[in-house]
Amino acid sequence: MTIAKRAESVLIIIPAYNEQDAIRQVVSGVRQALPEADVLVINDGSTDGTTAEAEAAGAIVVQHPFNLGIGGAVQTGLKFALANGYDYVIRLDGDGQHDAAEIQLLLSALRSRRSDMSVGSRFLEKGVDWHIPLSRRIGISFFSWAVSLLIGERATDTTSGFCGMNRRATHVLATYLPQDYPDVESRVLVHKAGLRQIELPVNMRARMTGVSSINAWRSIYYAFKVTVAMVTSAMKDIAPHPSALLSPEEPPPLSGHADIPSARGAD
Repeated sequence: MTIAKRAESVLIIIPAYNEQDAIRQVVSGVRQALPEADVLVINDGSTDGTTAEAEAAGAIVVQHPFNLGIGGAVQTGLKFALANGYDYVIRLDGDGQHDAAEIQLLLSALRSRRSDMSVGSRFLEKGVDWHIPLSRRIGISFFSWAVSLLIGERATDTTSGFCGMNRRATHVLATYLPQDYPDVESRVLVHKAGLRQIELPVNMRARMTGVSSINAWRSIYYAFKVTVAMVTSAMKDIAPHPSALLSPEEPPPLSGHADIPSARGAD
């Protein structure tokens, strides 16, 4: 599928697995907050009415024949964005936790070249208004510490699924993103590619329906697997991505931030 190109194009990608009770409201909220954007729902092998509900709300839907995991769903969205030449990509979850009104906050950091990837953080401001289980809080704290160590800057919310990318970050993550749990590793991959990332304070709500797929036992498996993947990513040799991948409308790098050289030139 190809999409007509506009002066500045934004794609909102929403991975979804069995989210029929929330996805219509999520898509409608995004379309209301950013009517000029295209909304892509990646239905990751759902067995319910997720596709019908998303299409009824006006989203484009890509259907996976079976469940690939969140990383595989996000990567499908990123590859769609690359194939159709979008300037910016915003990712949010299909369960209603993220406030679509805050998409503009993430886009602003990308448009001004403050960052190549902007990440919504629950923890930059006090007062998370919903309960996070102890096992999840321990994991979040550990990964925030580990990522901060690996990238050399403070990271407070490395499991956030609310983020924005320009063309360079989209290219990196579409190429290297893991299939299952991508959020932590994406922070390391973007750093290894020499790109800028920034966290911005956002509000997150309790999910509208259903429960998280990560229970206490899966949290242990998740922590082990992501730790190995994170260290492996830190050892990868990822080529810098040049400014040729930026949108022509984006301004040059901010003062004090040299552009990234590349022996390969534009991909």
